[in-house]
Amino acid sequence: MTQSDSESRLKQVLAEFGPMLSRLSTSYEADPALREDLLQDIAFSIWKALPSFRGTASLKTFVARVAHNRAVDHVIKRQRIADRHSSPEDPSALTTASGTPHSAQLDLTTAIRSLPLPYRQCMELMLEGFNHAEIGDILGLEENAIAQRLSRGRKRLKALLTGENG
Repeated sequence: MTQSDSESRLKQVLAEFGPMLSRLSTSYEADPALREDLLQDIAFSIWKALPSFRGTASLKTFVARVAHNRAVDHVIKRQRIADRHSSPEDPSALTTASGTPHSAQLDLTTAIRSLPLPYRQCMELMLEGFNHAEIGDILGLEENAIAQRLSRGRKRLKALLTGENG
């Protein structure tokens, strides 16, 4: 495959799955500049990975897997930076000093972004229309693990959005 063919294929993939990739990056990064960087990283990762696409899963599943892997790397890197620059006493941006959520200020995207990474991944993919088997394919997990993470993630989301403690 020539570079021109590769670039053309990437343009097709980004045209088809761009909205999904944009929503996905929004669920992982709140800062617009960092979100744009993440989208660029995702596009580059997809471009590098496209030659390895063998068709064993749908192209949508393949693209989502590459994007989620890149997004997870982004979150881990950002968390390491934040951990180096914050003290243990710093309250989370989503909680008051007493540890209760500002539920009136949370929207679904913000709430999903506040979930632990394993739940966030599953919730975002479910919202993109993937079924349990496809999510398992993307994340390399069994369907029952996906069902469990979705159930726990929904409970946490409900607590965040309604202000309940659990």
